[in-house]
Amino acid sequence: MNRLIEVPEVRLVGENIEQGVYPLKEALRISEDLELDLVMITESATPPVCRVVDYKKFLYEQKKKQKELKSKQTKVVVKEIRFGPQTDEHDYEFKKKHAQKFLEEGSKLKAYVFFKGRSIIFKDQGQILLLKLAQELEEWGKVEQMPKLEGKRMIMMMAPKK
Repeated sequence: MNRLIEVPEVRLVGENIEQGVYPLKEALRISEDLELDLVMITESATPPVCRVVDYKKFLYEQKKKQKELKSKQTKVVVKEIRFGPQTDEHDYEFKKKHAQKFLEEGSKLKAYVFFKGRSIIFKDQGQILLLKLAQELEEWGKVEQMPKLEGKRMIMMMAPKK
């Protein structure tokens, strides 16, 4: 900004200014005449691009743009549902309703079967359980990651359908 710019010439842009390549001293003089600041916008260009603006207003505009971009971002929420390898039918239906509700509200779903102790021998049952869940919820979501064994957990990820 202003006197901190250390290049011999700059490409000058801004309102009420004839755009073009100027020596640094000339660009500084123009900005001082308009009682504004000379701000380097693009350092990597040759010659660097500088704009004649009110610096505080420039910062305000940039913060406003960043805030606007941040508010437009969608935050992905991941809800988890835990099963045991021998979850009975009533518990399964209860958890399936919750999973359906999570997918309807737009959250991702992480369903997993947790194997305690020696129950790891039932990993086939765990996989069948997760695939059954995926099949019954395919109206509300699609499988992002098929059931995969990670340590003592078999995990499956589902994303909501648009």
